[in-house]
Amino acid sequence: MAADGGSASLVGLPCVFSPKSRQFLALCAQDGRLRIWDTDSKTLHQEYVPSAHLSATCTCIAWGPCRTVKEGPQRKKRKSEAVQVEEKADLLAMGTAAGTVLIYSTAKGALHCTLDGGHSGEVNCVQWHPQDALLYSGSEDTQIIEWDLQTGKSRCKWKADRAAVTSLCVSPDGKLLLSAGHIIKMWDLATKELYRKFTGHSTAVTTLCFATTRPPDGNGLYFLSGAAYDRLLSVWQVRDDGKDKNSVVSFTLTDEPQHIDLYSSNSKEEAMRLAVVCKDGQLHLFEHFLNGPCKKPLSPSCTVQMSGVEDSPVPIPLLATALGTDAQSVMLAYGNHIQPVMEREVNASDRHICLTRDVKTTLSLSVGANVSKVKTPLVNAKSKVLVPGLPGHQAPITLTSLGSEKRKLGSNAKEMTIEERLEEIDLSTVSARKDQVKGLPSLQMDNFAVLLVQGLESEDAEILNKVFQNKKDVQIKKTVARLPLPAVLPLVNQITKRLQGHPSAAILMVRWLKAVLVQHTSYLSSLPDLVNQLGVLYHMIESRVKMFHRLTKLSGKLLLLITQVATNDSSTEIEVDHTAKLVYEEESSEDEASGDEGLPDDEHSDNWDEEDDDEMMEGRNTDDDDGRLESKANGEEDMEHENESEEE
Repeated sequence: MAADGGSASLVGLPCVFSPKSRQFLALCAQDGRLRIWDTDSKTLHQEYVPSAHLSATCTCIAWGPCRTVKEGPQRKKRKSEAVQVEEKADLLAMGTAAGTVLIYSTAKGALHCTLDGGHSGEVNCVQWHPQDALLYSGSEDTQIIEWDLQTGKSRCKWKADRAAVTSLCVSPDGKLLLSAGHIIKMWDLATKELYRKFTGHSTAVTTLCFATTRPPDGNGLYFLSGAAYDRLLSVWQVRDDGKDKNSVVSFTLTDEPQHIDLYSSNSKEEAMRLAVVCKDGQLHLFEHFLNGPCKKPLSPSCTVQMSGVEDSPVPIPLLATALGTDAQSVMLAYGNHIQPVMEREVNASDRHICLTRDVKTTLSLSVGANVSKVKTPLVNAKSKVLVPGLPGHQAPITLTSLGSEKRKLGSNAKEMTIEERLEEIDLSTVSARKDQVKGLPSLQMDNFAVLLVQGLESEDAEILNKVFQNKKDVQIKKTVARLPLPAVLPLVNQITKRLQGHPSAAILMVRWLKAVLVQHTSYLSSLPDLVNQLGVLYHMIESRVKMFHRLTKLSGKLLLLITQVATNDSSTEIEVDHTAKLVYEEESSEDEASGDEGLPDDEHSDNWDEEDDDEMMEGRNTDDDDGRLESKANGEEDMEHENESEEE
C-alpha cells in the first residue's frame, strides 16, 4: 500500500503526486502559484493564484484522502445503468508563510475554505487524517492544531516541542500522530498525550512516514525519518517494552532527502518498497523486509540519474517520484517547477541507470521573451524611496544619467565573472583603513564565518591566514558553530594540510580541529566515506603521538645531562657558617672559669667507662672467691668437731 498524501519536504519547493491513481502532480513554483498537472496527458490541468501569493508564499502541500466527488448536477440513473463510483483525489491542503492553511478543491477548481487564526508563525507541515475529515498542521510557533474541515475551525491545539514543528505523519489506523522538530514524538490522538519519544537526529527532521500498517501491540509498527543535512534515512521500531531508543535500519543516500514515496508492508513476509529523491537530483530505490534490527546501513538496489543530450552533458534534477504497482515501474517528474516533464514508467531492474533526455524540446515556454522589456526608472535627487519594513526607512538612491543605454537582449557588453571580482578585492586596504580610522568595530563572529566560507570556496591563502590567526577559543568556537555544514569537510581538509606544515602553525590548527570535532561530530559521523576523508589526519596524529614518547625520553636525558654539566662547571663555593647556634651557660662561676678544660675527651670518657666496668667485675669475682674459701674452711672445721664427738 502506497503512502497516501504525504507532504513535501522543507528542503525544496513543494511537489507531490496525488495518492492511489497518481493522476495529478501538484507543485508550487517560485512565483507562488499552485499548478496541477495531469500525468496522463502531460498537460497543465489547473492553475490557482492565491490572493497573497507573494507575501504569504506556499511552504508545504499535502493531498487529502480520495473521495467520491459530485462534479455537477446529474440526472438520476436507473438501476441497470448504475456504475460503481470511483474515488478521486480532490482536496489539497497548502500551508503558507503567514500561518494560514488553504484548502483547494480540484473538482471545483476553486478554493474550498481557509483555516486561519490558529498559528502565529509559518506553517511547516500539514497532514490529513486517513478516515475523518480532520487536518493537522505544525508551525514555527511550536504548536500543533487539529482542524475540523466541516466547521473550518480548530478542535484542539497543543504545544509539541520547544523548537519548531517541522514534520507530521498520521498512522494508517488514525490513532497515532508523529511530530518532529529535533526530537520525534508519538502522540495518542484520542487523549492528545505523549505516547513515545525518539531521539537520534542532530538537525531538524524534515521527513516522517509510517512504513507498516501493522498494529503497535505486536512490535510490528515501523516508521522512517530523515533530517536536513543528513545522508541517512533511519527506520524506527515501536516496541511494547519501550526498548526503542535507537533506529533499527538505516538507508544510505548521496544527499539529504527531498521527496519520498513508499509502499508499506502489511506483514513480515511482504517487503517495504521505498523511493527517495535527494537534493542532488538522484533517485534511490530500496526494498527491505522489516523483521528486526540490521547493523549495517543498506545501499540502494537501484540509482537513477538524468542528463541532457549535449556534448558536455548537464545533470537534470529529479523533482518527485511515485512507485507503481509493479515492482520495476516508477513514475518520474523532472526539469523545473514551472513546467515539469513526466514519464509514466521506467524499468528499474539495473543497479545504476542514467537516462538522457532533451528537455528543451519538451518545454514550450520561452523565458527570454520578456528580458528586453526591463527598464531602469529615472530618479531625481530630491525624491525619497521608502523600503518595506520599518515606516519612514529611506533607501540609498542611485542617480541614472539620461543618456544611459537601455539593456538589450543581444548586447555585446560582458559582465565581470565572480573570479575576476574576487581578484580585484584588496584586503590590505581594509587593514590599512582599520589602522587609520579609530573607533571602527572589529570583525564579529558573523564576519569571521563569512570570511572563512569565502576563503574555503576560493582557496585564498590570505583570507584563510587572517581567519586562522585568531587565538581566542571563544571566537573560534562561535565561528565554527556558524559554518554551514557543506563547508565543514573543506575546513577539515584545510586543517589537515596546515597541520603537516610548520609546528607553530600546527599549534593554532589544533584549536580549530578541536572546535570542529566538538561542534560537528554528528554531521561527520553521518558521512559514508568518513574513513577515507579523515584517514590522512588520523595517521598523521598517530605517528606524531608515537614520536612524542621518544622525544620526551630524549628531552629528559638531555635535561639531566645539562644539569650535571652546569653543577660541575659552577665555580662558586658554598660558605659554611661555623658560629654556634646555641650556647649553654651554667650558674656557678667556678665552672665557668674552668670551662671545658676539665672535661675529658669523648674517647677518654668512653675508655674510663670501660675501665670502671672491668674493675667492678673484678671486685665481684674476688668477693665470690673469698666467700667460697671461707665456706670451705667453715666446712672443714665442722667436720673436725663431728669427728671429735664420735671418738668421745
